[in-house]
Amino acid sequence: EEVIPRCSGLNCPAQLKGRIRHFASRRAMDVDGLGTKLVEQLVDRGLVQDLSGLFRLDAGTLAGLERMGQKSADNLVMALERAKAAELGRFLYGLGIRHVGEATAAALAAVFGSLDALQAADEEQLLTVPDVGPEVAGSLLAFFSEPHNRQAIARMLEAGVTLRAPEPMAPDPGEQVLENKTFVFTGTLQGLTREAAQARVVALGGKTVASVSRKTGYVVMGADPGSKADKARSLGVPILSEEEFLALVGWGARSGGGADG
Repeated sequence: EEVIPRCSGLNCPAQLKGRIRHFASRRAMDVDGLGTKLVEQLVDRGLVQDLSGLFRLDAGTLAGLERMGQKSADNLVMALERAKAAELGRFLYGLGIRHVGEATAAALAAVFGSLDALQAADEEQLLTVPDVGPEVAGSLLAFFSEPHNRQAIARMLEAGVTLRAPEPMAPDPGEQVLENKTFVFTGTLQGLTREAAQARVVALGGKTVASVSRKTGYVVMGADPGSKADKARSLGVPILSEEEFLALVGWGARSGGGADG
């Protein structure tokens, strides 16, 4: 029954270093070159005061930091420039909103389609998203009601960040063909991102989880799968190739790029 104080702002100094590392991680904005030591310098020297500050860094400033030469500085600036064209789901996940993991972020992006629509959503609208219950909805409302968070996001957009929405996939009660089916993904998907695949499962009534058990409905196996594929075989869980998965969810062959894990 204790009171636990939490910092929910994107510019909270106590959490900013961790937020930057999460935001830049491979499954979020995928910014290569933002290591722990560099992040510490950026925050400690006041060069980055919220996430938007990342997109205003220049090579000259970076090259003057410890363990950063001109080439490393140039590479990081280019990585940040590439990250400006972001998938909405990855961006939402990268914000580090409490209780919002990859699959939930992808589902939110698929259902609402834009950041503006999500920020304007009320609790009733949020609860229509698969896997979003009162706790997650409350966390989203608290996050987007914080002025500092909205200002930091606005500054990112002003710095050139653009958000790409996935294809609309709002759940249709008449199309819940994956209802009560649980999916686990392993390996690299070639034709679509992991987030898009997970959102498609959720939109069709299914659920995605991180680990394989006897209750798992399917394991979707991409290139270079991990130990999840071996566990699925040992438990007799059906394994789908990427092509079989796409056929199952009604997408057929698609082109794009994937995430691994």
